[in-house]
This record gives sequence, C-alpha cells and structure tokens, in this order.
Amino acid sequence: MRIAVYLPLLLSLLAPLGSRPLSNRCDPRLATWLLTAVCVVLGAASTVSLGLLTVTGLIRIPQLATLGHWSARAAQRNDPAEMSVALIAGLLLGAAVVMAARMLWSRAHSLATAALEAACMPTHDGLVVVDDEIPDAFAVPGLPGRVVVSTGMLRTLDTAERDILLAHERAHLTGHHYAFVALAQLGAAANPFLRPLATAVTYTIERWADENAVATAGDRRRVAHAVGRAALAAHRAPARPAWASLGILGRRTSPLAGAGPVPRRVAALLAPPLRHHPALAAATAVVVAAAAMSTVDAVHDLHLLLEVVGAG
Repeated sequence: MRIAVYLPLLLSLLAPLGSRPLSNRCDPRLATWLLTAVCVVLGAASTVSLGLLTVTGLIRIPQLATLGHWSARAAQRNDPAEMSVALIAGLLLGAAVVMAARMLWSRAHSLATAALEAACMPTHDGLVVVDDEIPDAFAVPGLPGRVVVSTGMLRTLDTAERDILLAHERAHLTGHHYAFVALAQLGAAANPFLRPLATAVTYTIERWADENAVATAGDRRRVAHAVGRAALAAHRAPARPAWASLGILGRRTSPLAGAGPVPRRVAALLAPPLRHHPALAAATAVVVAAAAMSTVDAVHDLHLLLEVVGAG
C-alpha cells in the first residue's frame, strides 16, 4: 500500500500529457473510447486511493478504532501513511465526492429534461425544424433523440451541405456521444487533473461525427467546407438551453455540450483520415490497467492492515 495507493494519483498527473496525441493522431472513435476510459478509471481509482488514505488516519483515532474493534496503538505503529497525509486525503476526498455528486446530479437532470423535451417535439424522421432566422443546429438526446435545425441554417447551406449537417447531428445520437462527454466530465469532477482529458473528449466526439458525415458525403473537403460555413453563419446564435446537447459547431453552450475548435476540425478533415494508432492504444491500456491493478492491490493491503490492527 505504501506505493500502490499513490500510483493512481501519480498517473492522474501524467495522463493529461496523452490527451493531445490521442485526439490529434488517433481515429476519433477509438480516441473517444480511450480518453473516456482513462477519465472514468483514473477518476474512480484516485477517489478510492484518497478513501484508503483517509481510512488509515481514521483507525488511529481511539474512539473510531474502538467502533471497529481495532487497536489505535497498533494502527499508529503499522500504518504506512503519515497522519498529515491522511488528513489531506480526507479533505480532498470530501471535495471529490461533493463535486462528483453535483456533476452526476447535473448530468442526470439534463438528460431527463432533454428526453422530455425530445418527446414533446413534433418531428418527421427525427428532424425538428425551428422557425428562426438565426442559423443553428444541435442534437437533443432522448428516446428517441431529435435533431433540431433552424430555418436560418437550412437557408444558409445548400442541399449537399444540409445532408452533411444532418449526418453529423444524427451521428451524435446514434453514437451516444452525450454519454461519453458525461462520463468523462464525471471523472474530471472527481479528479480535476483529468480535465484536459475531458476537454479532449468533447473534441473527439465532434471529430467522430465529422467522420460519420464524411462516410455519408464521400468527400472530406466538402464536409470541411460545410463545417466551416456553418460555423461562420452561426456566430450570432444564442446560448442553447440546458437540455440541448451536441451540435456541428461544437460551442460550449450547455452542461452536455462542448467541442474542440472548429479550425482544428477543418484541418483534420482536409488531411488524410486518421487510423488506429496501436502504440497510443497500448500505452492507454497500460495506464488503465496500472491504475486498476494498483487500486486492487492497495485495497488488499488495507485489508491486511485492518487484520493486523484488529489482532493488536
């Protein structure tokens, strides 16, 4: 436990260094899965680590040790962590739990509201056209979800570009991109060091949707032009309501929204398609496995410690 319990915390400091390579060099679908997995696993593992360190401090308090039938004196003698470390871990644990709970409530509320709004929207084939001169387009998750497009946006784009826009928005729904964003941000709420990874996820899901649009249109340059044109047209669009999810513009306008800069996406579309990057995928798998295994090892070590102090 002396080393294992700290490893997830150390990996949380190093993992953000891989967010840019993954989002820029790896196929966006795979990158989204990898980044989300790292956020979830490291967010959970670091929280467990803080909890384990907190317990090592609690069992040294005589009144609490008595409740668990442990020896506070034996705990002080065998505990691998300093009391000051346990105290700091306890404070950080409290903050992590509060932030994660708030994020979870916010996401659940937003998704429930979005589902209700989607169910109430009159639609044909999942498409909702809003009579608004301001160009805008976004996806609303639900059962089923809806694609909302303003008349202003439809008038801005030609027929081929409209098909690209709709393919992009529908990709958000069929790929459940809002779930990836929510999970990544939940991990980052528990561990703020993971925020660069969560931000990268909001970029890669947009790139994922862009590539889906390419598969529909069959022309990367045309999709890049459509993304850029939609972004220029929609600079006057107001902030979307809290239940609105992901749009082709990738503006950070709601708790579930957010995406990478449009110029990066356009540049990626004008370049050859990215492929699966085995080295990056393997490195990410190693980080996830190391965090999971060290957490299991630290939990086992704490169990052995409690047995010792219980017998002492």
